[in-house]
Amino acid sequence: MPTLSSSNLASCDYDAQSRVLSITLHSGRTYRYADVDEDTYQSLLNAPSAGRYFLQAIKDVYSEA
Repeated sequence: MPTLSSSNLASCDYDAQSRVLSITLHSGRTYRYADVDEDTYQSLLNAPSAGRYFLQAIKDVYSEA
């Protein structure tokens, strides 16, 4: 599970077959987002600020799985 450089996000995991993105916070809570494309996952991994990218492109864009 790749770690993220973020004050709030600890790590993420992506299942390409089911298109589910899992985001784990430093608090230990994990959120799962449905129907996420692989480009979005790669952009999260490569974003200068993973937390900002998550808030802008994932949190209110994709439904929780």
